[in-house]
This record gives sequence, C-alpha cells and structure tokens, in this order.
Amino acid sequence: MALVIFKSRAGADIMMIDKHAKPILDLLGKDIKQGIITPEQTAPAIEKLEQEIARIKEQERLKAEEQAKKEEKKEDEEAEDDGKDDSDDDGKEVIVEPAVSFAARSYPFLQMLKAAHKKEESVFWGV
Repeated sequence: MALVIFKSRAGADIMMIDKHAKPILDLLGKDIKQGIITPEQTAPAIEKLEQEIARIKEQERLKAEEQAKKEEKKEDEEAEDDGKDDSDDDGKEVIVEPAVSFAARSYPFLQMLKAAHKKEESVFWGV
C-alpha cells in the first residue's frame, strides 16, 4: 500500500491510499504513479468526477431500495413463522461498519480541483 500525495498551489496537499486514488485517476485517464491536471483540464475533470459521483449515488440508492424490499419480505415471512423456535439465534448483535462511499473518498480531491480551477493552478502528484 502506497500513498499518493496530490499537490496544488491552490490549497493544501491531499494524501490518499493508492487503491482509493486509482479509481479517480482512472476515471480521468491519468496514471497513478505520476501526473498533472493542468488548469485547462480542471473544468472537464470536475465535470467527469461530479457525473461519476452522481451515477454511483444513484446505483447505491437503487441498491438500498432493493435491499429494503428484501428485508421487508423477510420480515413478512418471519411474521408468518412466528411459532417456530429459532434456536440458532444466540442473541449477539452483529455490527457492520458502513463502507466509505466513492463520493466521500473523492470529496477532498474534488475540492482541490475546484480550488485549482478557480485559481488557474495545476494539480500534480508523484513528483
């Protein structure tokens, strides 16, 4: 695991683990090892990243709706089976940590791109 450090004169450095930076840079057609987003490229990069965030959020919304329907159906089935003994339920609550979304991971980078665009600066990494 390596860190990718994004730099710009428009703001503070941003550090990201390479496996989280890669999907963002792949989206923008950039190499993870070293690269630059010039001031002219910031506007299209912002637009692409915002579109991908919106697309993924919509997928997550649809998946959550589908999951809610499955859970509702399961609850209905369990209500019908109310008289049965669930002896394998040990009463322990399972805690599932929520995954960090693409939108949350990419937010600092998106803000850096916006600042770089506003100040007509580049964003670079690997140098």
